[in-house]
Amino acid sequence: MSDTTPSSPDAPPDASRSLELRVPDMDCPSCAGKVTNSVERLEGIDAIDARVTSGRLVVEFDPTRTDEDEIRERVRAAGYEIVGAASELTFSVPDMDCASCANKVENALEGTAGVSEIETRPASGRVTVSVADGTGSETVVEAIGSAGYDATPMDDGTDGEPMGDDEPIWKSRRAVTTGVGAALLGLGMLLEFVFSSANPALFSLVGGDLVDRTYHLSTALFLLTAAIAGAPILRNGYYSARNRSLDIDFLMGVGILASVAAHHPFEGAMLAVLFSVAELLERFSMDRARDSLRELMDLSPDTATVKREDGGEETVPAEDLAVGDVVVVRPGEKIPADGVVLEGESAVDQSPITGESVPADKTAGDEVYAGTIPESGYLEVEVVSEADDSTIARIVRMVEDAEREKTQRERFVDRFASVYTPIVVTLAVAIAVAPPLLAGASWNTWFLRGLTLLVIACPCAFVISTPVSVVSGITSAARNGVLIKGGRYLEAVGESDVLAVDKTGTLTEGDLSVTDVIPLEGADEDDVLRRAGALERRSEHPIGQAIVDYAEERGVATDDEPDVTAFEALTGKGVRGEIDGATHYVGKPDLFDGLADLEHTHATTDGGVALAEMGYDSSPQCEREGCLDVLADVVPDLEAEGKTVVIVGTEDRPLGVIAVADRVRPEAKWAVSKLQDQGVRVVMLTGDNEGTARAIAEEVGIDEYHAELLPDEKLEWIRRLEGETEGDDGETDGDAEATVAMVGDGINDAPALATAGVGIAMGAAGTDTALETADVALMSDDLTRLPYLYELSHTATGVIRQNIWASLAVKAALAAGTPFGFVTVIHAVVIGDMGMSLGVTGNAMRLANVEPETPEGLERRRGDQ
Repeated sequence: MSDTTPSSPDAPPDASRSLELRVPDMDCPSCAGKVTNSVERLEGIDAIDARVTSGRLVVEFDPTRTDEDEIRERVRAAGYEIVGAASELTFSVPDMDCASCANKVENALEGTAGVSEIETRPASGRVTVSVADGTGSETVVEAIGSAGYDATPMDDGTDGEPMGDDEPIWKSRRAVTTGVGAALLGLGMLLEFVFSSANPALFSLVGGDLVDRTYHLSTALFLLTAAIAGAPILRNGYYSARNRSLDIDFLMGVGILASVAAHHPFEGAMLAVLFSVAELLERFSMDRARDSLRELMDLSPDTATVKREDGGEETVPAEDLAVGDVVVVRPGEKIPADGVVLEGESAVDQSPITGESVPADKTAGDEVYAGTIPESGYLEVEVVSEADDSTIARIVRMVEDAEREKTQRERFVDRFASVYTPIVVTLAVAIAVAPPLLAGASWNTWFLRGLTLLVIACPCAFVISTPVSVVSGITSAARNGVLIKGGRYLEAVGESDVLAVDKTGTLTEGDLSVTDVIPLEGADEDDVLRRAGALERRSEHPIGQAIVDYAEERGVATDDEPDVTAFEALTGKGVRGEIDGATHYVGKPDLFDGLADLEHTHATTDGGVALAEMGYDSSPQCEREGCLDVLADVVPDLEAEGKTVVIVGTEDRPLGVIAVADRVRPEAKWAVSKLQDQGVRVVMLTGDNEGTARAIAEEVGIDEYHAELLPDEKLEWIRRLEGETEGDDGETDGDAEATVAMVGDGINDAPALATAGVGIAMGAAGTDTALETADVALMSDDLTRLPYLYELSHTATGVIRQNIWASLAVKAALAAGTPFGFVTVIHAVVIGDMGMSLGVTGNAMRLANVEPETPEGLERRRGDQ
């Protein structure tokens, strides 16, 4: 995909432009460096963004000093091929809604010069092709038209309506002709079987095989039915034959013509009507699956209210918004683009993006996403991304692209169907011809049995059983804030029996906060925080920032904050500086070696917290109240709880102890318990120290953890965990790499996520790296989505298995009963085609009923925050 756009809709010709190129072989930092160095040699290059994880290169350039062709040439000069906009085209083909339709389109495109890498997606009605330079969309549209389908070019993955319009299928032309045919068929059946005396003879043919054959009015009605209801089938069958596609339309067309030619007009008419009804029902079922995609596409509003510099407001199409525009959003209206709140505050329903049921409070400076809805207040939002680059647009693109990733079962079905259909067609011909020729059996009887087997030969329901389930599962997950990149990942999550979990930012909130303040030697808590905050305000360390933030939360007035001079950061130990003429220290206990005595101190109890309430007994070192050994009593206890200990004091005496920790997410223990109940082995991998890792693991209920791991050691542990899932013979089966899933924050854990069989990123909303790197993205920082993801995956895998084996079983039973006369054409169409297509689609729709479970009381606590 390549896209060149001006910086704003009204930009002059000489404004900076953006060119996005697909460079698939640019898959490592070294590759990105070579490409970047090559392109940088051109004049007029403003910025280069080489995205290794997605194989895309984004170049900002001045079109008056260089052009697209020169940029492409520099990329090729670096040794890399480009798959650009001119080489990948996407088309909407709404009538392509089944596997046989897709095969017909593929066959038509395969013979078209300049077209390669054909990809058909019947579940969303889209065709994507790669074309050579000079091959335009008109060529592809014409080729698809030769297969009998109308195609419309799409500008990108979100523009247009890839699933067709919203007109009910029952009002279509096909439905009308089918209804007319059914009425004629019913009238003919009444004359033929009920009111035979009122069925007049029209004419008789005599001679040859037609001796004494009389044609009645009912016969004429049956022939007319076959012509009207069968016309679309015959038309599609013609295109199938033209494109050498042995599909259901060709088989049914042959069946109708053969029935009429063999003087079985009733069977031909019945086949035309029943198959047309089956096609309409299948289209209706597919529309239900496509509705879930439409719902995602409809999340973004069509228009936006832009605030102009003169204070006026103007309504414009949302797609015309430019970065820097300020939009006005009132309660109940959808936010039209990703942006940052400039003015106002409101609770915003972010469920379309994150799946969270509790609205998030947004004020000035907070990020908001397109498609979310302010519930209570007026907002002015500055646009930070264009419509086709918003979070919701990327979600829609990725959900649609997820159809490209076929599951293992889907690949098996495709291979099986390619063998199954020719074999059954051959058997159908043999059954129709062999008994009459070899045994003198009735041509009439065996023709009808062969015709029945011909209908059974179509594997439609069998082939759509997997993709319709995948589409239903992935779109259902997207509505609940879980973005799954493809069907194989939906399948692989349920097959993974080990989940490796990062600690910081995953099990914990990722933000340090003060948990304990113990004042010493007569100081009070506010005094300890005031002095520590004054020093740490000059530090950039996260622990220092946590202390400063806590002091502000406690209301320790910054106006009263003491002046600090001679400040110095002591790397790896803490900070020091002079306050009121005395040197103060804030840092690790080791920092006070040779300074203040930490082994014999006295907790401040007058007006503060009593020593017993803090869980400590008074030391017998002296008779003073609150005597305490900080190094022996306080520090070990706090570190055992996973907290980092900071001492505040002077050279002469300690003033207090501050404990800082990364808080465990409130839902972490519940989520881990649910995963374990589902049979998942949860293992924590962290770079933190042993004590902190042990404390967090115990708090959330994880039995196995590995601490103090460097990034490469995390990778090694994932490989080791994968090895533990191998068979007893030590050989790894083909699915071994998918037995271990990894969940992390999507940025720091990117290497581990990429190594694991399935990488799951936390809090991916608005994070490009997480969306591009992970196989599954949890859009919010919500661990309750992990048990939901596993439940959905298990359910989806079960549904796919049920669909495949039910389709096979029904086809096998019908095929086995056909030679003995137990199955007729009506059974084959109603049960084998129409019934099974409806059955597998309806079964797939059950995935929409899988909903995330929220632990009791958690939703209320979030609402109070």
